[in-house]
Amino acid sequence: MMKKKKSFNGKLRESSTTTTTTSSTYKEEEIEWEMRPGGMLVQKRCEKSEVSAPTFRVRIAYGAFRYDISINSQATFGELKKLLAAETGLQPGEQRLIFRGKERENSDYLDMCGVKDRSKVVLIEDPSSREKRYIEMRRNAKIQSAHRAISDVSLEVDKLADQVSSIEKSIENGTQVPEVQITTLIEMFMREAVKLDSIATDGEVSVQKNLQSKRVQKFVETLDVLKIKNARVNPVVVTTKWETFDPPATTNWEFFD
Repeated sequence: MMKKKKSFNGKLRESSTTTTTTSSTYKEEEIEWEMRPGGMLVQKRCEKSEVSAPTFRVRIAYGAFRYDISINSQATFGELKKLLAAETGLQPGEQRLIFRGKERENSDYLDMCGVKDRSKVVLIEDPSSREKRYIEMRRNAKIQSAHRAISDVSLEVDKLADQVSSIEKSIENGTQVPEVQITTLIEMFMREAVKLDSIATDGEVSVQKNLQSKRVQKFVETLDVLKIKNARVNPVVVTTKWETFDPPATTNWEFFD
């Protein structure tokens, strides 16, 4: 804006007062730019745009399977992977998306890469994640096998435990048990202990294995104590007292001619 002021000597002199734009206003009008694939510099999109971007359908090819995914045209490939996770069961980190012969990054925008309505995108599983899944499946199979083996041993120990209780009651009641019965039962417990030792375990399964091993060892120790007590029990001798009877009196018979 130009203003004219009068000097003391009566002459007019011009003084220009230029209205400058404040730095804060200038910053608000600053335009941010971003580089598109191929080197084209364009204005960076505003995330809070007043005009909503159109939605289109993307055709996904995953092996023999085909999926039609509805998604915002300005979404990223990473957002597309999240939608595919619900359809395919593959986690976003396990997915690789190929468009026009090139793998796309999670941060790449669909429209900026040229994806349009009904465009075809190829989905493949990451080879490294496939290997990890295979290793995980084998590990889970081993864990389940160990669980079943430990469960079988536990059921057998339960049956043997009933016999231990029966022997213990007999000895407490003063009835001697055949020693071979106790010895055989100890051998049967030791066989179960050998089975437990042969089971390969890891983590939580190892805890269950150790609990069963301690249980078997406790029964073996109990039988050893019962074996000693059984030897001290005096065998019960059953005697039979027979009742005697006097012979019957003889009768004299009279004979007649």
